[in-house]
Amino acid sequence: MTTGDPTGGDAQRAGGEAALPKAAGATDVPLPPGMPALRVVPMPADANVHGDIFGGWIMSQVDIAGAIPASRRARGRVATVAVNAFTFKQPVFMGDVVSFFASVVRVGRTSITVDVQVYAQRNPHDELAVKVTEATLTYVAVGEDRRPRDLPSS
Repeated sequence: MTTGDPTGGDAQRAGGEAALPKAAGATDVPLPPGMPALRVVPMPADANVHGDIFGGWIMSQVDIAGAIPASRRARGRVATVAVNAFTFKQPVFMGDVVSFFASVVRVGRTSITVDVQVYAQRNPHDELAVKVTEATLTYVAVGEDRRPRDLPSS
């Protein structure tokens, strides 16, 4: 089954089902090198009636993905203290394979700032993806008492 593709030609998803059209301004790009911090496929409960994934679901996944390198650098528990920037660039659809690439960009005495780039693969058999979200979050290392603690030396 095919559908009109605004990028020209008909597109198909894996298994022969119709591919989702690209949103205006969407450009296929290769996934960044390395392993994503998190890779998830959104489910129907994560979508609105039009099949777009809720922004809040994406935000929660970004927070989880950003906490992974932050807790690794802190060698322990971290808490989110700020969402410094968050930009939704393209919609995410049910059936997309969503990859979250996270990297530490700044380290303070107790805080760690992480950059998270989010890509959606409309066809899971293709390494090309659409960049859908970018965010910067700050985490603070916390001790057993849940109070800020100094980061260990790297």
